[in-house]
Amino acid sequence: MDGIASSIQPLAPDVVSLMAAGEVIDSLAAVVRELVENALDAGASRITVSVWPQRWQVRVTDNGVGMDKADLQQAAIAHATSKISTRPDLLNVRSLGFRGEALHSIAQLADLEIRSCSRKNGDGSGEGFSVSYGATGETSVVAEVAIAPGTVVTVRNLFGSWPARRKVPAMSAQVKSVAQFIQRLALCHPQVTWKIEKDDTHWFSLWPGPSAKTIMPQVLRSLHDTDIEEFSQDDLYLAIGLPDRCHRRKPDWLRVAINGRPVEVEEIAQTLTAGFRRTIPRDRYPICFLHLTLPPTQLDWNRHPAKSEIYVQGLDTLCDRVTAAVGKLLQIDDLSESAQTHRATELIKAAEAEGEYTVSRQVVGADSEAENQLPVQSLSDTLPTAVPGALTAIAQVNNMYILAENEGGICLIEQHIAHERVLFEQLQQRWQMVDVDPPIVLKDLNETQVERLQEVGVAIAPFGENLWAIRSIPEPLSGREDRENALLELSLGANLEAALVATACRTAIRNGTKLALPEMQALLNQWQRTKKPRTCPHGRPICLTLKESSLAKYFRRSWVIGKSHGV
Repeated sequence: MDGIASSIQPLAPDVVSLMAAGEVIDSLAAVVRELVENALDAGASRITVSVWPQRWQVRVTDNGVGMDKADLQQAAIAHATSKISTRPDLLNVRSLGFRGEALHSIAQLADLEIRSCSRKNGDGSGEGFSVSYGATGETSVVAEVAIAPGTVVTVRNLFGSWPARRKVPAMSAQVKSVAQFIQRLALCHPQVTWKIEKDDTHWFSLWPGPSAKTIMPQVLRSLHDTDIEEFSQDDLYLAIGLPDRCHRRKPDWLRVAINGRPVEVEEIAQTLTAGFRRTIPRDRYPICFLHLTLPPTQLDWNRHPAKSEIYVQGLDTLCDRVTAAVGKLLQIDDLSESAQTHRATELIKAAEAEGEYTVSRQVVGADSEAENQLPVQSLSDTLPTAVPGALTAIAQVNNMYILAENEGGICLIEQHIAHERVLFEQLQQRWQMVDVDPPIVLKDLNETQVERLQEVGVAIAPFGENLWAIRSIPEPLSGREDRENALLELSLGANLEAALVATACRTAIRNGTKLALPEMQALLNQWQRTKKPRTCPHGRPICLTLKESSLAKYFRRSWVIGKSHGV
């Protein structure tokens, strides 16, 4: 046994080093990421990124503090960094970079040159130097150059000695990743001016502002600054696109950052998605940017070489804070899972979860007297006082829309979904069952349907073969003639939330119902006092607004002021 040579041998240092380099730098975007993060750590307020994809070349220019000659000679040595020095420092990382691997890895995979002038003299009169590096990070050429304070890093012939890396991912995907990374990083650092060039031509620019709200419309062109609401408190910043105007088919704009770096934390992403659940249409996703500034001791960046995935301590508390911030922006109370569970337990012991909206949206014709007769007590028994700047009802359009005005212009409100919003929020506060005698008999219910009816508080028991007797139902449904259909809809829902939505929709006034002017006004007053008046419970916009300034512009009133044109 002693004479048999082992097939397991330690790898040569150069092989180990090359493998580590490939883990840190795996694409054109990875080079941009590392160089830009260094620029931000250097305090840059202006950053220019130039890429030549077909030449596998990158250049990053910044106006940061720069490096002197001594720093330049050490910059590409393995595990050399100015950002940490001791083991405790590793637990208190406040910079974007800290491992001292990036420049060394780039030097192994490409031709690396750095030109820099330090601001250490205070007056900006430092000397400038140009340094080229060998494959191990040693300096090969050092020359004095004329350069403004700051740093210019040029990377040429990337992966020239590793051609397989040039094939995956495809170049188009790599170029797209460069743009996406810069745009996401710009949200974290809105005070920075960005200029991006591709193949010696201007690609895109991002101008600075006080917060991410300035950056978002520049990145997502369909977004207007009036579509964005933001919330900032201590170490939490949240900016969202108003859900009645802005939502996406994919969760590609659910952006999270921690301490200046875009990250992926699944728990936080799920919390954000859940917070918007009742405000956007089904199968749509919010536009949202969350930036957390947390103590370094709460974070562990050593989960992924790119530092995009991290370990976060105290996630439960953090998610509750995120939920509260979303609720504040959306003007929704008690969005947290704990609050929902508590409320559901008090009402009918139902848990909050993803649900489906399965309610028919029937529009009743104007010739149906019985169906179109609005119970006066549903709107007019108690007329709420008008809210400040409230709308005044003018007329009804096609027995479907309420035309209203205020000092700012005119609005068109769909009566059914406005009433649905009112009833939904009322039901959230009060959900009770009433007995029915004789019982309502349903047939052909499956086990799941029976369980869902029981979960929302319905008293149901077997009544015969494939028959079920319903002896209590939600109070709002008790007076309706279509109670059987309504109960079937409830049985197809997934939770309390779905039950409330279905009940509100079933009991709201129908489109096609003629309303008297006092009824219209009462509905408007109630709707304006809801917590979330923008959308109905399943995400549809309720109101179309036309400002007076837009009317003036359309009718060209601004053109004739001072002239004899009736103005």
